[in-house]
Amino acid sequence: MLLTISIKNIYCLIFKGYFCVDKYYIASIMDTIGQRIKELRTKLNMTQTDLAQKVGMTYVQIGRYEKRGAMPSADVLKKLADALNTTADFLTIGSSDNVAAEQLRDKELLNLFRAVEQMENNDKTMIKTFLDALVTKRKIQNLAL
Repeated sequence: MLLTISIKNIYCLIFKGYFCVDKYYIASIMDTIGQRIKELRTKLNMTQTDLAQKVGMTYVQIGRYEKRGAMPSADVLKKLADALNTTADFLTIGSSDNVAAEQLRDKELLNLFRAVEQMENNDKTMIKTFLDALVTKRKIQNLAL
């Protein structure tokens, strides 16, 4: 979660241990969020109107996020992330931990991977082995064609 507090031109960013960041850094973050929203929307072949309809707002507001650096509220950020098949973390900081969320378009599969991540190691190993076997089988079948 991103929390900004304005005190005499100093903005404190409370996120993963960063404190007291100047207003130019905050502006940079807001621009980056807009860039990520636009990039993901474009990858999904969505217009601003399409995205706006998915999250229940107007295309004008999407344009404000993308071009003018407006900062979405936390609940809007979550809706945008869901509509763009990513996470709020990725939109705000571009976390490399969420690269899968950006790349996987199948939300059901992504949710299954997240559930597997919470399992014990022996269960994870069994699932990895099964997936590896299935992928290897498909590769062999494709070579045979």
